[in-house]
Amino acid sequence: MEVNFNGKRAIVTGAGKGIGRAITVQLVALGAEVFALGRTQADLDSLKVEIPNINTYQIDLQNWEKTREIVTHKGPVDFLVNNAGIGRWQPFLEMSKENLDAVMNTNFNATFNVSQVVAKGMVERGQGGSIVNISSISSKSVIDDKLHSAYCPSKAAVDMLTRCMALELGPHNIRVNSVNPSLVWTDLTREAWGKPEKADQLEVFRQLHPLGKFIEMEDVVNTVMFLLSDKCSSTHGINLRIDAGYGVR
Repeated sequence: MEVNFNGKRAIVTGAGKGIGRAITVQLVALGAEVFALGRTQADLDSLKVEIPNINTYQIDLQNWEKTREIVTHKGPVDFLVNNAGIGRWQPFLEMSKENLDAVMNTNFNATFNVSQVVAKGMVERGQGGSIVNISSISSKSVIDDKLHSAYCPSKAAVDMLTRCMALELGPHNIRVNSVNPSLVWTDLTREAWGKPEKADQLEVFRQLHPLGKFIEMEDVVNTVMFLLSDKCSSTHGINLRIDAGYGVR
């Protein structure tokens, strides 16, 4: 099965590193014109070196009005991938308002904000489109480290927003789905989890996945490409687990 995005225009948030960067690179490889939004200029600069024809924009998505201004000026968009997300790892009883606001503003409010601007343009143009939100298995399963009291609810909100958007935007031929990965094995997670003192904890978590493995970057990227493409034209309003079976428990 071949996917071709020649002539398509896409926005990816959180495009400077990790999953968002990998999605951006693959979209360009498949022929799309991509507008890469990121918070850190150095990440966007290195992306520009890797892909000279990429369009990069430095923005903190917590800035509601500035985000709307940048997204509005991108013109017609066929695809949107809401990837930007952060975590603030504090127990519920210790979670500060500052950290709670940062997580919800980035993970949920920014997804809502960018999607609203893009979807309005899609509706006005009348040619449909596809939106994929990057959620997490933690939207449905509480991570047992007592540090996810903000992150889990933020991703649960993304899942429900995905379904609400799907109901409202479906009649305009705008498909909306989310992907919900388990732990994705990236440079960032290797740095966080690859320490000797975490080896036992990591192995216990691995064994909770019936396939006995964590998720590779390409697992998420390939799924997103499929959901964006017309090969997936009847898939709409789903929260798709990519979790090596973790969610069957």
